[in-house]
Amino acid sequence: MRFNKQVAVFFFVIFFSLVANAQEKDFYNRVKETMMKATMFMVNKVSYNGGYASVYRSDLSYRRNELEAYKTQVGVYSHSPGTVMMGDLFLDCYEVTGEEYYYAAAVKAAETLIYGQLPCGGWNYFIDFAGDRSLKQWYNTIGKYAWGWDEYNHYYGNATFKDGATEEAAMFLLRIYMEKLDPVFKPALYKAIDFIINSQSSIGGWTQRYPQRIDRQFTYAGKPDYTSHYVFNKEDVIWRNIKFLIQCYISLGEERFLSPIRKGMNFYLIPQLGNPQGGWALQYDKNLHPTYARQYEPTALSPQQTYDNAELLINFYKYTGDRKFLARIPDAIRWIESCKLSQDKTENGKYTHAVFIELGTNKPLYAHRKGYGVISGTYWIDDNDQPPLPHYGHKTNINIEKLKQDYDRVKDLSIERVTENALLLSNNTKVPKNLYFTTYLNNMGNQEVSRWGDTGGLSNLNRGNVSKKEINEIINSLDNQGRWLSKHLWVSTPYQDQEKKANEINTALLSTPVGGAPIVDSSNQQYISIGVFVKNMSSLLNYINKK
Repeated sequence: MRFNKQVAVFFFVIFFSLVANAQEKDFYNRVKETMMKATMFMVNKVSYNGGYASVYRSDLSYRRNELEAYKTQVGVYSHSPGTVMMGDLFLDCYEVTGEEYYYAAAVKAAETLIYGQLPCGGWNYFIDFAGDRSLKQWYNTIGKYAWGWDEYNHYYGNATFKDGATEEAAMFLLRIYMEKLDPVFKPALYKAIDFIINSQSSIGGWTQRYPQRIDRQFTYAGKPDYTSHYVFNKEDVIWRNIKFLIQCYISLGEERFLSPIRKGMNFYLIPQLGNPQGGWALQYDKNLHPTYARQYEPTALSPQQTYDNAELLINFYKYTGDRKFLARIPDAIRWIESCKLSQDKTENGKYTHAVFIELGTNKPLYAHRKGYGVISGTYWIDDNDQPPLPHYGHKTNINIEKLKQDYDRVKDLSIERVTENALLLSNNTKVPKNLYFTTYLNNMGNQEVSRWGDTGGLSNLNRGNVSKKEINEIINSLDNQGRWLSKHLWVSTPYQDQEKKANEINTALLSTPVGGAPIVDSSNQQYISIGVFVKNMSSLLNYINKK
C-alpha cells in the first residue's frame, strides 16, 4: 500500500511538472507571437521605405523626430529614437530567435541609411526620400521656426556628428555587415569609415558638422555659426567617433585605425585648462579656446564634461598603458571640488554643481529664456539660478568620490595589470559580442526617454530579470492591430495649423514661455512611440533570451 502511494505521488509530481512545462512553453510562444505581431505592424504599416520617425499619431497623420516631420522623412539616430535604434533592435531579435524576418527588417533599416548617406560619407539628423527640394522646404518652414533648435533653423547640406547621428549610422552598418559578412553593406560602411577618419583634424578632434560649408554658415543671436567648433558636449562627439574606430579595429582588424584612435585620445589632453581651473569646456574654437554653441551654451567650463573626460582618460590609460592620460586627472578633480555649489543652492542636496562655470571667476552661470518663438523669444545668461531651463538643465549631480576611487584604483597598479585586457594592445581578433548587442541602450535610461514623452525607460538584454507580470502586461497591452499605444507625449503644434497666424510661429516641441519646461499633450490622442516599442520589445526579448 505504501509503495502504491509513493508511485502515485511520483506520477502526480511528473504530471504537474509536465503541465507546468506545457504552460511555460505556451507562454513562451505567446511572447514570441506578440513580438512578431508588433514587429510586422511597424514594418508593414509604420515604416517608410524601412525607416522610422520617433512618434506618430495612431492614424499616422502626424509624425515627428526631434521636430515635426513630413511623411517622407525618417530619423537616423537614437537621441530621438528612429531608424538606427529600430535596426539594432531587429538584429537583437534575430540573434536571439534566429527568425529571418527580423534580419530582413534590419536590412530594410540599413538600406534606408545607405539611401540617406551623404556624398561625403556621413549623415544628417534625418533622411527625406522626397529629395533635396522637399528637405529645403522643411528647413524653410518647420526648421526655420523651431525656437531653441538653432541648428535646425538653417539648411547646411553637410553631415553632422552631433548626438551621434553619423557615428550611430556607421556603427549599425558595421554591425549588420559583421552579422553575415554580406558584401552589399561594405561600400557604404567603408565610405562612412573613410569620412570619419578624413574629417578628423590634424590634432585629433572633430567639429560638429563636416565638411565645413562657409557659404552656408549663419549668425545665431549675433554670434558667428558654431558648427565649425570642436565638440565634446553632452553627447561627446569625439568619444563616439573614437569608440566607433576602436570597434572597427577589433572587428575588421585593420592597423590603419590605430593612428586616428590615438590622435583622438590625445586630443583630450590638449584643451584641458591650466590650474587653478583644470577643467574642460563643452566646445572649443579653432584656436582651442573655450567657446559658445547654442544660445543657451555660453563660453564657459563644464564640471560634468570635466568629470566625463577624466573618466575617459582613465579608460584610455587602460587601453594603452600610457601614463600621460593620468597625469592631470588630479588637477581636474581639484577643480571640480573647487566649484561645488554652496549648500543653499543644492536644492536639498539634489545637485552638486552648476552646468556652466565662468572662466576666471569660478562662478556658476545659468541660462534662461522667455517668449513664444524665434521672433520674439530670447535666451540670456547670468548668475541667477532662477528661473531654470528645464529643456536643457541648469544644475547637475557629480559623484566626485567615484572619480577619485577610479583614479586611485589604477594609478599605482603595474602596467601589466592595468593593460591585461587592453583593447589596443591585445592580439585577440575575436569580436566581443557585447560590442554589438545594442550597446548604446545601456546608457539611455528613464530620463532620456521621458524627455521625448515616451513613457517608461528603454531596456535591453542586460537589464536583468523581467517579471512575468510585467511580460503579461506588455502582451495584453498590444491591440488587435499590433500596436502599443501611448498618451500624453511631448509633441509640437503642426506647422500647417500655425502658418496663417499673424503672431509668432513656433514649431518646436511644446514648452512653457518662461523656462521652456515640456508641455505634454493632455488630450486623449493616442500615439505610436518608437521608444515605447523598443522598451516593450526589449523586455519581451529579455524574457526569451533567458529561457
